[in-house]
Amino acid sequence: MGANDPSGFSATVGELRAALASVDADAAVFPLAEPDGYRAANQAVIDAASEPGSRLVAFARVAPGDDPAGEARRCVEAGAAGIKLHPASDEFELDDEQLTEVFGLAHELHLPVVVHAGPEIDPFGATLPAVLGRFPGARFILAHAGLTDLAWLSGQPIENLFFDTSWWSPTDIVTLFGTMPPGQVLFGSDVPYSTPLWGAHAAARCALYLGLDDEQVASVLGGQARRLVDRAEPADLGPAPGRVPPLDPLLERVYVYLAAGVEATKRGESPGQMLDVAKHSCGVRPDHPHRDVFDSVLELLDLFEKHAPHMETGNEYAPGWDLIAAAALIARTPGPPLPDR
Repeated sequence: MGANDPSGFSATVGELRAALASVDADAAVFPLAEPDGYRAANQAVIDAASEPGSRLVAFARVAPGDDPAGEARRCVEAGAAGIKLHPASDEFELDDEQLTEVFGLAHELHLPVVVHAGPEIDPFGATLPAVLGRFPGARFILAHAGLTDLAWLSGQPIENLFFDTSWWSPTDIVTLFGTMPPGQVLFGSDVPYSTPLWGAHAAARCALYLGLDDEQVASVLGGQARRLVDRAEPADLGPAPGRVPPLDPLLERVYVYLAAGVEATKRGESPGQMLDVAKHSCGVRPDHPHRDVFDSVLELLDLFEKHAPHMETGNEYAPGWDLIAAAALIARTPGPPLPDR
């Protein structure tokens, strides 16, 4: 939450709670970027989380150069349950010496530490395992499906490393579920850049697609996150599935065009011809084994064309981006139940 992020995205407490209500969710919440420092923003998050009946859990955002250790300890003593680091927007490296005491506090108290791992930063590489090994009591969570480092981490789980699913590409989320133990994957929504509805649908659908059972899905959708914020021992939910099912080539065609369309909407542009080609690619034979998946995709694209011209997002994304993203998700994950018509 916050209103001063240079990206132009913002979220009030009310907007956050309304978004969470759509999926009946609790949430860990932390400040968006604050060019003038995080003390006041952290306090606002702590105050919101401490209101009677609140379903929010405060995480303190800290950055080198702004007394990170002192601010982290102050916030934890005031009720914060975890720490947020954003190496990109706050411009620092994970092995910055000013973070040593922050990680030491997280190690001592078994705090979760969410680390931004989005596309605008370089992979953490050797820095990450060095920090994880030095502070084994801390529970590090790479946001955005660990996008920066998933290629080399895939299939190599580290005990105190977790991932959240807050990313728009179903292929990355599917890869995460296929190659990491289910107990190390956590549903994330990334308000205000995405929505809890999109995030919950994507996490649940990809988990089912990879064959996770009810206990494992419940862990992904909040059970393990609750244990982390409660400083409890993480549950062991078994090994990674170890295999991602091959995708029907006709579904792959649809998915590729829709993914390109989503990327355009994230720039505020129309999906253009990508949407037309995706719709054409859904014209499979009536007896195709995934005909119901193609029909579901078409229904979502029809909803986009009907409603997008009359909607606003309040940010740089094009209206209806999440309908196209949902269609891409369904095309990429045949098998789990389809949305009700």
